[in-house]
Amino acid sequence: MNFLAHIYLSDENEHIKIGNFIADSIKGNNYSHLPSGIQKGILLHREIDSFTDANKIVKISKRRLHERYRHYDGVIIDILYDHFLAKNWINYSNIPLKEYTENFYQILRSNYEFLPDRIKKLMPYMIEDNWLLNYGNLQGIESVLLGMNRRTKNKSQMHLAIEDLKLYYVDLGNDFQLFFKELIQFTNQKLNTL
Repeated sequence: MNFLAHIYLSDENEHIKIGNFIADSIKGNNYSHLPSGIQKGILLHREIDSFTDANKIVKISKRRLHERYRHYDGVIIDILYDHFLAKNWINYSNIPLKEYTENFYQILRSNYEFLPDRIKKLMPYMIEDNWLLNYGNLQGIESVLLGMNRRTKNKSQMHLAIEDLKLYYVDLGNDFQLFFKELIQFTNQKLNTL
């Protein structure tokens, strides 16, 4: 899953949200200096990623994508699934997405000292362009895919995945709903055992 889903799946614990959000920037076990809640969020993120990578529904979604993306198909599905979460936010939260994202940006600011350098550099762009809120529209997702393609020096061709999204919009949306239901159950269990 991508940023929005990881944050959402962190319950309402600020430190777990931070850990879940920064986990991709933390290598190996280099997090023992962080507060225990952030450590728990990092571990939760890794559990979510493992569950997602092994899930049958996610594999079906990956097969819907053009073969040109090769090993980037998982990253693309993560981004597309965040689109469906944002678009259907009202089905998952009583807090409007705009308010939820503003609250999260404030959590980032309040926990700035714990953020890895990579996240500190990314944060101003994320907030200024309100990535999390804009996941809910096609233009926002297209912008994310373009940015990811630039970061791979055009090797990933991720910017073309907007075509796949439009072509299989209903199917991918259905995949997301089925998968996310399973992921919420899995995450709730993991939160109790970490």
